[in-house]
Amino acid sequence: MEPIRLLLADDQALVRSGFAMMLSVEEEIEVVGQVTNGQEAVDFAAAHPVDVILMDVQMPVLDGIRATEQIVDAGLAKVIILTTFERDDYLFDAIRAGASGFLLKNADPDDLVSAVHAVAGGHALLAPEVTVRVIERFARQLDAEQAAADAAVPTGPHSDPAQQKLLQSLTAREREVLELVATGLSNAEIASRMFVAEATVKTHVSNLLAKVQVRDRVQAVVFAYESGLILPGEGGSAA
Repeated sequence: MEPIRLLLADDQALVRSGFAMMLSVEEEIEVVGQVTNGQEAVDFAAAHPVDVILMDVQMPVLDGIRATEQIVDAGLAKVIILTTFERDDYLFDAIRAGASGFLLKNADPDDLVSAVHAVAGGHALLAPEVTVRVIERFARQLDAEQAAADAAVPTGPHSDPAQQKLLQSLTAREREVLELVATGLSNAEIASRMFVAEATVKTHVSNLLAKVQVRDRVQAVVFAYESGLILPGEGGSAA
């Protein structure tokens, strides 16, 4: 099996070298480069084969959010955002930009290695602390939208016809699976909850991702909240 080709993007040399030393000892991971800003990350990924990028958010020239958006849109690599939660809005925007994973910079080495493997394998990953922040932000945003809607035209905050059409394309079983995905349950946990095989859950997840036109489970959580399928206070603590 070919090793996972990993790029480190962070403007702090000590952070880059620390992650490089931590990950280089893994036989299944190859650190193929280190860059100091988002533009360098975009350029490197365009010129070299890269599977996963560990991306800082606050960097000069081009920040990690805009870099993630460009990299994901071009299909150059999967992105894991490394954050210290200095800016919650950065985290929220990074989800929209298409990042597949979010970890704290003080994550345990084993968690970081697992995240790289998970994202390289096509999965999405949110640290529990990150998911709490995401859900809290969705709650605040939806509350604000509801207040604005009540003050104007009482049609509610979830009246986007395109989103509603996508939501209505789901079968009842797929909607149920999406609700459980959005509350942070794994495929195994969903299978146990629904009394079905895990393979059946995987099929439902694959089908619903295609129907609502999202990249992965992280984007599915975003869709579930924005479409009104999940309301503030109903979310879980992991994804």
